[in-house]
Amino acid sequence: MSRHLIKNYRDLASTKLRRDALGVLEAGLRAIDTRQAIRREVQLNRTVLTVGSHGWDLAEFKNVYVIGIGKAAFDACAALEGILGSRIVGGVVLDVKAGPLKRMKSVAGSHPFPSLTNMQATGEIIALLKHLSSRDLLIVVVSGGGSALLCWPYQLKCDDLTMITQLMMSRGATIREINTVRKHLSEIQGGQLARLAHPATVLGLIFSDVPGDDLDMVASGPTVLDTTTVEDAARILSRYDVLKTCRMPDCELKETPKDPVFFKNVTNILLVNNQAALLAMEGEALKRGYGARMYSNNLVGEARDVGKILSGLPRKNEMVLAAGETTVTLRGKGKGGRNQELALGALASLDADGLVLSCASDGIDNTSVAGAIADARTREAAKRLRMDPERYLRENDSFSFFRKTKDHLVTGVTGANVSDLMIAARV
Repeated sequence: MSRHLIKNYRDLASTKLRRDALGVLEAGLRAIDTRQAIRREVQLNRTVLTVGSHGWDLAEFKNVYVIGIGKAAFDACAALEGILGSRIVGGVVLDVKAGPLKRMKSVAGSHPFPSLTNMQATGEIIALLKHLSSRDLLIVVVSGGGSALLCWPYQLKCDDLTMITQLMMSRGATIREINTVRKHLSEIQGGQLARLAHPATVLGLIFSDVPGDDLDMVASGPTVLDTTTVEDAARILSRYDVLKTCRMPDCELKETPKDPVFFKNVTNILLVNNQAALLAMEGEALKRGYGARMYSNNLVGEARDVGKILSGLPRKNEMVLAAGETTVTLRGKGKGGRNQELALGALASLDADGLVLSCASDGIDNTSVAGAIADARTREAAKRLRMDPERYLRENDSFSFFRKTKDHLVTGVTGANVSDLMIAARV
């Protein structure tokens, strides 16, 4: 079995700079391994469960249930099952992948748009929540991707929610804007899971994929007191002219719970974020003899423009490291993702001794690949194949471009999700 997390490492590692950049990226991916994070942070000593500085005596509870949502859910819940064993009496795990679990039901749902499978699994979660009492402990793993996976629309069909989400994404809405709307079109997000679980004790284990680590935005904050309002959601829908385009002028929004009583017994703990990946990447870059500069862990903006900016940042023998979540405004009818578009946007302005790569930490950049790497070799391949990078950018067809130049990053589904990871480097 290959020791590399990047499955096509050998195909990509054709220069020293590429090998070093790929090695730095892999250090970041290893640092956010979901199962290791659970084993590191969650401890059981006899009957006392501790997470960081917080502790719960399981002897005080009648039942322990576990719910997992998002792209880190399955791996996290599998690790929790290894720690808690038969103390878990039941639960539901909703991820983009499924697998064998002894104490919980595992469901593979759809992403980035909801589906009937997602709704059915969410219905099972709601049924579990409604039977909780003050003597129960509910552990909720919350991770990126949960906004689409955890789906119980308010007075809408699943297809309606998909149409609204799709339109906002295509018009360049940020993840905060999209999740604000999702909260107010839902009966379980925006703190509503915590309300449904009341009066049980709730422990939220959060794997953040949101730039800035706003916990109420991760998976649209099902266990967190929501700070947004229906007015906020209405303004965003109006800004992107969504309801008129979707022919849904009478779409009703729902206010999320604001009463602190529902959150009195809720503890939310941030377990993993992109800072962990960046610190590991910095250490690996230094180890390989490069200067290392943290540019941002909250990088946002139009993907192609961010790519151009990153391409001009590194000095000689330096790696500039960043993480965040860019956006893509669809202008063409091509195929791709924000990481691939970022790399393609950087290509034209890259120096001959430079490189830019961008990788989705979950391994899914709106396609079957995680992202792409761009450098002089990419330009040479495009020239040899008589491909115009600007034409592919105009069509938002970064997937086809990098498939032909053979510069995709392939990791498979990683079981982690802390936003996108980016490297700009020069030798």
